[in-house]
Amino acid sequence: MPREEENAPRVNNEITSAQVLLVDENGMKVGVTNTLDAIRMAAEQSLDLVEVAPMAKPPVCRIMDYGKYRYQLQKKEKDARKKQKVQALKEIKMRPKIDEHDFDFKTKAIRTFLESGHRVKVSVFFRGREMSFLDKGEEVLNRVIAECEDVGKCEVKPQMEGRYMRLLLTPLSGK
Repeated sequence: MPREEENAPRVNNEITSAQVLLVDENGMKVGVTNTLDAIRMAAEQSLDLVEVAPMAKPPVCRIMDYGKYRYQLQKKEKDARKKQKVQALKEIKMRPKIDEHDFDFKTKAIRTFLESGHRVKVSVFFRGREMSFLDKGEEVLNRVIAECEDVGKCEVKPQMEGRYMRLLLTPLSGK
């Protein structure tokens, strides 16, 4: 029977060593035992022999219900994923000659993203001759930082990446 996971512990007949340090189902140390005897002892109690420390000399094996053990591990992993906060990266694109209404509208969207806990990448795209007026793009990004300083902080200062000038805003930890 092939093992389903690479890092899963060996169970019953998958254990290859001749002798193991046996721990019973109550957590009491039985001592160094022949592997076949340990498997037989586990089978008598209708439980499994699970290798918990394969690198030890001799390997440490425990008598337990392997199905129940796997179920509890999956439950713990699921709970850990539930509590994990996913922080998405949103991107807002602007131009150096952005109109006041458009700027206000996009800044409002940035504030909404920051308040809901997302990181925001703000990009100013330069076309043609606009590349010679990089200071205009930097002014736009500095205005965004000033407008959003109460809900987010600038993690990466404005910097050029090709034809884009970008900055990264992250939500304040207190929000």
